[in-house]
Amino acid sequence: MRPVQLTAYTATSCLGAGLAPTLAALQAHAGGLKPCTFETVRLPTYVGEVPDVDAHALPPGLADFDCRNNRLAWLALAQDDLRAAVARAVNRHGERRIGVFLGTSTSGILESELAYRRRDPRTGALPPDFRYRGAHNTFSLAAFVGRALGLEGPASVVSSACSSSAKVFASAQRALAADLIDAALVGGVDSLCLTTLYGFHSLQLVSAEPCRPFDRDRAGISIGEAGAFALLERAADDLDAQAILLLGCGESSDAHHMSAPHPEGRGARDAMRQALEDAHLRPADIDYINLHGTATPSNDAAEGRAVAEVLGAQTPGSSTKGATGHTLGAAGALEAVICALALRSGFAPGGLNTRTPDPALRVNYLLENRRAPLRRVMSNSFGFGGSNCSLILGRAG
Repeated sequence: MRPVQLTAYTATSCLGAGLAPTLAALQAHAGGLKPCTFETVRLPTYVGEVPDVDAHALPPGLADFDCRNNRLAWLALAQDDLRAAVARAVNRHGERRIGVFLGTSTSGILESELAYRRRDPRTGALPPDFRYRGAHNTFSLAAFVGRALGLEGPASVVSSACSSSAKVFASAQRALAADLIDAALVGGVDSLCLTTLYGFHSLQLVSAEPCRPFDRDRAGISIGEAGAFALLERAADDLDAQAILLLGCGESSDAHHMSAPHPEGRGARDAMRQALEDAHLRPADIDYINLHGTATPSNDAAEGRAVAEVLGAQTPGSSTKGATGHTLGAAGALEAVICALALRSGFAPGGLNTRTPDPALRVNYLLENRRAPLRRVMSNSFGFGGSNCSLILGRAG
């Protein structure tokens, strides 16, 4: 593929709102997971909650989109001058030549959960102020972002569980290559809700302590929430050496099981190999891998086998979910931005909370930050149902 530049990007999670607090937390090897006190949830688990999301009102005239997920999106878009960068792109290309490709898992389902509490006791009807189209509907995220930023190009939302907002990078790259657009706003937003917290708990996948990816005694995930975005444009010929590029994308669907990966990591292996081929790179060219690393026994084992087979046992890697929690549909975009920060700042982040890396997994798992110039990094995102995506990012020089 022809490289695509991330001309602007931002991320908001429990580590903080914007790039500066996110980078500071990663460099300090600090995380944002705390005991769960969200809404009415009473579960013995830790979550990565973004403070004061509901205090951020949506712009005037967009009340039909009001929900926690879109408020988190608006908070994230307000960081790092991203909205101004999008406005400049509109001036360059026109509003119809900028696409919107976003990922989410549950969108504004919290609004439905709250509405069901207020059903008419006689008829069971949902309250008249409930707005499924603007809140719960998965496409509401792209509709809201496009309307709020004045974008009129092609728009879509990918909802493939935890690979959602990684796959949108590939969708945007294809649209750019086909000359359907000249720029794309990509990203993902997922917010805390009762469905995911109780749902993962019912699957016995939630940890009672902060998650410990790739640990010998890992016991499950810590759920988080996040909003992360990037503006993608065709790479110019005279790039600054520090410019961040999307070099390759790989996607696969192994369809092994609805909630468990193929035990040998078949789909993960295929996605990584496709990304390398797309970027015209060899395994030895990857300086760091941001592992999907959910901290469940089966997911980490399958990914570990796939990584060892494709990249070998020496490539340094870690999962940043120990710091942010698993942000589900936003994880791919959040971790792509973290990879961009790692490339720009010259360090490979060590995994938080992991005490003893699982000796059965032949992965060079980093427990501490490693200062080193990075040229090319890989980021893995694997979802329920065997929907997999690997991205490769790199510096221009």
